[in-house]
Amino acid sequence: MGKLAFISLLVAVLAALVGERIFNLRKRSLATRELVQNHLPNCFRLKHIDNGAEDITILPDGLAFISAGLTYPGLPSANVQGKIFTLDLQDSRIKPVELRMPRNFDLDSFNPHGISVYVDPNDDSIYLFVVNHPGHDSQVEVFKYMEEDLSLLYVKTIKHELLYSLNDIVAVGVDRFYATNDHYYTSDLFKGLIEPLLGQPWCNVVYYSPEEVKVVSEGYYYANGINISPDKRHIYVMDLLDHKLHVLERKEDNALAPVKSVNVGSLCDNIEVDAETGDLWLGCHPNGWKVFMMDPENPPGSEVIRIQNIDSEKPEVTQVYADDGQVIIGSSVAATYGGKLLIGSVFHKALCCDLQDDTVSD
Repeated sequence: MGKLAFISLLVAVLAALVGERIFNLRKRSLATRELVQNHLPNCFRLKHIDNGAEDITILPDGLAFISAGLTYPGLPSANVQGKIFTLDLQDSRIKPVELRMPRNFDLDSFNPHGISVYVDPNDDSIYLFVVNHPGHDSQVEVFKYMEEDLSLLYVKTIKHELLYSLNDIVAVGVDRFYATNDHYYTSDLFKGLIEPLLGQPWCNVVYYSPEEVKVVSEGYYYANGINISPDKRHIYVMDLLDHKLHVLERKEDNALAPVKSVNVGSLCDNIEVDAETGDLWLGCHPNGWKVFMMDPENPPGSEVIRIQNIDSEKPEVTQVYADDGQVIIGSSVAATYGGKLLIGSVFHKALCCDLQDDTVSD
C-alpha cells in the first residue's frame, strides 16, 4: 500500500471513529428529543437572581439556600461574583435575601456549584457546604449560617486529590460528606471535548472525613446530583448522561452498595428530597445537545421530574413541569415546600410556581 493510500485509509478510519463517537454523544444527550410544554399555574421569576441558581436546598422549616453565579467552561456566563441567597418559604413575599459573606474569605474567586446543608443535632447550628471552583479548580467551602445578621461565618476550606472535579455534595456531619466527581480529566480541553466523545463511565463518588477519604462508588458516565434519604440509610446519585438515578445503601464503614437504578428519561442534574414524603425532585435538561450548542434561537429547555415510592419495586416517575426554553433555560434543580416549587437553572433565572393539588405532599 502506498503512503498516500495509507494516509487516506487512516483519515477515513479516524473520521468514522469520530462520527461514531458523535452519534453516541448525541444519543446520550437526547439530541432529537422535542419537548411538549407542561407549565404550572402562577409561576413567577425570583427577584435578584439573574445569573443562575444552580442548586437549591430547603430545610424542614421552609428556609431555602440558593447558590448563584456559577461560571462553568462551555456555558454562557456573565462573569459575576458568586453569591448565596436564602429564601423563607413561610414568608408570603417570597423574597430572596443575599447573605453577607465573611471578610476572611476570598469572595473574588467564589464560584459556587452544588450545596448541602447540615443541621448539627447537638446545638441546631446550620452548616452550609459549598462546592467551589476558584479558577475552575475544585474544593469545598464550609460555612456556618448566622441567622441573626443573615450572614455566613467561614469555617474552613477542604481540598483533596480525590476531590478533583466536584459537582455536588451531601453533608452527613459537620466535617464529613459524600461528593460527586463529574469528570475523569481535569483540563478544560479534555473535560469539554475529549471525555464526552470517549463516553466512558469513569466518574465516581467520594466519601470525605478528617479520618479518611476514599472512592465509594464508581462507573458513572457523568456523576452529578447527590442526596440522602430522610432516614439517612441511602444515598441517591444522578448519572446525567446515563439518564438514571442510582440508589445506594450506606454501610458502617461509609462505603456504598448499589441497590437499584431508576430510568428517568432525561438528563437530570441535582436531586432534592422531600423530608416528609421521601419523594425525589429532579431538575433536568430534556435535550442536552441544545446545552452543548447553545443556540439563542433554539435554547435548551427545562424539565422537572418527581420520583415517588423510591423504595418500591416500581417507583413512579412523573414529569411535573416542562418548558422549551422560552421561560427558563437549563433547569438544574427543583425543590418543594408548602405547595411551592422552586426551579433553579445553571446560568439563567429561578422560578417559584404553585404546585397543582395532585402534586402537593399529603
